[in-house]
Amino acid sequence: MLTPIPLPRAPEAAASLLSDALAGIAEESGTISREAAVGAFRRHLARIQSYVQHAFEHEQITGLQAARLLGALIDGVVAALFEHSTTQTDLGFVENLSVAATGGYGRGVLAPFSDIDLLFLTAEDPTPETLRVVEYMLYFLWDLGLKVGHATRSIGDCLIEGGKDTTIRTALLDARFLTGNKTLFGDFHRRFRAACKEAGAAEYIAAKQAERALRHRRYGESPFVVEPNVKEGRGGLRDLQTLYWIARYVFDTQTMGELADLGGILTQQEARHGRRAWEFLWTVRFHLHYVAGRAEERLTFDLQPVVGARMGYTRHGRQDGVERFMRHYFLTAREIARLTRILEPAILRSALGPPALEAETDNALLSAGFVLAEGQLLPIAGRDFDAEPIQMLRILQVARDRGLELHPLAIRSFIQNERRAVSLRGDLKAAAIFMDLLCGKEPDRHRPGGPHPDGARWLGILNETGFFGRYLPDWARIVGQMQFDTYHIFTVDEHTIEAVRVLNKLERGELAEVAPIASELVDNVQSRRSLYLAMLLHDIAKGRGGDHSALGAEVALEVGPALGMTDEETETVSWLVLHHLLMSATAFKRDIDDPKTILDLADTIQSPERLRLLLILTVADMRAVSSKVWNGWKATLLRELYSRVAEVLAGGLATTERDVRVARAKQAVEALLIDWAPEEIEHFAGLGYAGYWLSFDPETHARHARLIRDAEHRKSPLTVDTQPLPARAVTEVTVYCADYAGLFSKISGALAVAGASIVDARIHTMTNGMALDTFWIQDTAGGTFDAPHRLARLSVLIEQALSGRLRLSTEIRRVSKVLLGRRMQAIHVPPRVVIDNRASNTHTVLEVNGRDRPGLLHDVTAAISDQGLQIASAHVTTYGVRAVDVFYVKDVFGLKIENERKLQPLRKALLLALNNPDDVTPPVTVPPVRKLKRAASA
Repeated sequence: MLTPIPLPRAPEAAASLLSDALAGIAEESGTISREAAVGAFRRHLARIQSYVQHAFEHEQITGLQAARLLGALIDGVVAALFEHSTTQTDLGFVENLSVAATGGYGRGVLAPFSDIDLLFLTAEDPTPETLRVVEYMLYFLWDLGLKVGHATRSIGDCLIEGGKDTTIRTALLDARFLTGNKTLFGDFHRRFRAACKEAGAAEYIAAKQAERALRHRRYGESPFVVEPNVKEGRGGLRDLQTLYWIARYVFDTQTMGELADLGGILTQQEARHGRRAWEFLWTVRFHLHYVAGRAEERLTFDLQPVVGARMGYTRHGRQDGVERFMRHYFLTAREIARLTRILEPAILRSALGPPALEAETDNALLSAGFVLAEGQLLPIAGRDFDAEPIQMLRILQVARDRGLELHPLAIRSFIQNERRAVSLRGDLKAAAIFMDLLCGKEPDRHRPGGPHPDGARWLGILNETGFFGRYLPDWARIVGQMQFDTYHIFTVDEHTIEAVRVLNKLERGELAEVAPIASELVDNVQSRRSLYLAMLLHDIAKGRGGDHSALGAEVALEVGPALGMTDEETETVSWLVLHHLLMSATAFKRDIDDPKTILDLADTIQSPERLRLLLILTVADMRAVSSKVWNGWKATLLRELYSRVAEVLAGGLATTERDVRVARAKQAVEALLIDWAPEEIEHFAGLGYAGYWLSFDPETHARHARLIRDAEHRKSPLTVDTQPLPARAVTEVTVYCADYAGLFSKISGALAVAGASIVDARIHTMTNGMALDTFWIQDTAGGTFDAPHRLARLSVLIEQALSGRLRLSTEIRRVSKVLLGRRMQAIHVPPRVVIDNRASNTHTVLEVNGRDRPGLLHDVTAAISDQGLQIASAHVTTYGVRAVDVFYVKDVFGLKIENERKLQPLRKALLLALNNPDDVTPPVTVPPVRKLKRAASA
């Protein structure tokens, strides 16, 4: 940034400096060449931009004040340019031309890298002389490096085009006189306002609402997306501007304060909330532009900690500064969404008159305290939400049962009376209605038009209006709670509501193809209420520090009785919350072919009903995280885990009868190899140890048998077989070659260079000394790695890696630079190593956590091999940028590693391997934090 040069704070005085500079040039040379003029303007513009940035970052004016200051200073530049164009060039003076600002610039606010929108207004069609002045000014501004949006229209054209196009009408609504013929602009303003009044507000308001709905679909329906768009996202600046446009169109007001002064439209407190939100978002936007060095409107992961630090958010207790900053952002976005629900219906009613009540509302609805207005529900006078807070829950129940929508005025009243929800705590009638809304009616899939559970819809209304946080204090603690990672795409409260929505879809049978087992089981659970409440509370203790599952289980023990749950139901809810991560952790981070894994899980779950509930809860939780988390591979692992535990709980074949299972596996593959000679079958059956026979299905064993026979027949030192498995969304890669230390590491390195992501692996050394290593891979986007040319390249890379012709470290580093963006590097993942000698009877289990990157598995497995350990299986899981890799290992004698003298160097070697030598954290420039001066009005 340039060193700030003294510049008068008053825009008029700043503009006079530019005029003086131009006059000085004219005195020296007699005339002002275009190049000299551009140079003078460019120097002045640099001083303006430097001055505003310095004032914002060091004098700590708010973003809104900075936006107004920058807009006013640019006004001076445009006015000076107009004067220069019409008096100091050979273009001559143009009388019937007015220059106006439109768009955001027209509202008097301007972000550092935003466009400048100008309207060149004429009385009639512009003359050639007028067009030459306009052309000169535009090219001049472009030469200054400014982005200029422009239109040249007569007053008549403005009225015609504005009448046809809502976007043009909105731009004209923002029009503000800058320079030129002021009388001409005044005439335009009067005629335009008269045209707006004649057209009426209904059509304009409907158009702006449709425009907003389209924008929300594009940028996200929720204000709680973890990488929000500050300008266009829901709860962003554009939503506030939409309210401003509608209010100005109807009332010709400029600020929230003016709206509050009208009476009945907005309270003074609501106006203050709007002003605070406006100021906060503008401050965030200014920081975003300055940090990014461009017109960046998306608050991405890499920018969040920088902007948060610049705004003075530091660690407080267990919460990082970036999480505190983002929570403030999300609560502000929610406030804007609430303000929209409050203000818009009031403006509509003022413009269009009171809602038309239905002449024949039935007595049952009237006795419940509601009336139909325009086909939508409203509380009747005398039984409003302030007088009877329980009506806030009842109106949702009635809307659900009758298939009706809430009237916008009902939502407005909901928000304005949300504090009254406090009085419903401990009210058993309110609790019963709440649980009914959460769980809904049990679906009857056999009866068309039967009830469909839709609890997520009503939870969304309760959450957005603020009722939920008042009614359930523990819920208020997770509203807007961000999880600073790339795994979750919603805040905790939105993720929870989404999980309930997935549960609704499971019950309606809409996920039968992607989650068939859970869709089938959900019809057979006996503890439906417990399932829904556990889903609601599974993340209720996030952000409190410690194990959120254990803390959440304690919260469930308090919330359950308060919501009318029985002791048995409450105990089930608490157990489910405590163990809601158990099945996913076991399926993705443990060897489910290890009998002890299954027995330990069965011992914890104990009940078939709990197993059903836990699987359904796990599926809904995972699918609610993001669309990228759930895939065919994870679904397969969960299904296999469920079936094995269910078999044990049902008293079927015990997992300890290992020899029986091995014998059955050999018999099954023998039945598939019907064209083989008995001695060939006997030879293959003798190659695998027990662990091998328990790791694959009969079809895979048969495929391995043919692969090994072919390799032995050809005396091939290396065989690579690839098998796409679309049903499981993975490709299976099998490598058969002589075994040696470090083999797994080299193969995983070659797969990384090929652009493959390993999701699971099995490593088997056969009795003949050969290795049969199997990898299940996906591409980096989580899809099946199945393109023929990629599979061919993968085989070549494995051969080159094993022969030493491929320099893995160099190639992996090259791939990393391509795949790892700066945005992902902003997420800090502390390296962690856990060594567990209790999870398996035969192996030491190593769990490593670190930032995911190409070649991570290669580095970690190389470190394990360097410690003289043998890897039996690897289980690879990623959560956004966090990798969790689990290895089952033995020492060279086939024993577990239990000596602390061996464990210490192993732990150090793994931590060293988790560090990426290419990680460079850029320094964060943080201006000094002082108390902000608040803008006078908004």
